[in-house]
Amino acid sequence: MDRQGEQQNGNATAMHTKETDKAERTDELTGKLLDIWEASLRTNHHFLAETDIEHIRPQAETALRTIETLVVAYCGTTPAGFIGIQNRKIEALFVAPPHIGKGLGKQLISTATDRYGAIYIDVNEQNRMAEAIYRHLGFETFGRDETDGEGNPFPILHMKLCGKLHK
Repeated sequence: MDRQGEQQNGNATAMHTKETDKAERTDELTGKLLDIWEASLRTNHHFLAETDIEHIRPQAETALRTIETLVVAYCGTTPAGFIGIQNRKIEALFVAPPHIGKGLGKQLISTATDRYGAIYIDVNEQNRMAEAIYRHLGFETFGRDETDGEGNPFPILHMKLCGKLHK
């Protein structure tokens, strides 16, 4: 299912999102999405060491191949970001650095909440920028863990959308 949208980048650039079922998650697409994941981590997750990124990469690849719902945002024919949703929870949200701060993440979150009923999201506590964005959009913290889902020493905030997404 395609969804058309526009994003400003000096000139208007056509953006669209596409739900990508598991059969469409080719090695080529998965590789491009892993590149986005890694570039985004390096831009926004300064608390991660190189060894952390190397350790997490296989888990990210498995998640991209197996997550229930994967929506990829495209700028023309090039992937620019993606969101993974499972059991009403946003499990992954990554935007390529050239598209950060231009509304693409918000568009993907809106798709997740409006089309797929997502109301939960987890965020690394050290990623204050992402936490602030989620709060601005209407998410509130309801829990905290000292470690991430894999037992790594990265505190996680559990957030829930309260009311409607603030757009």
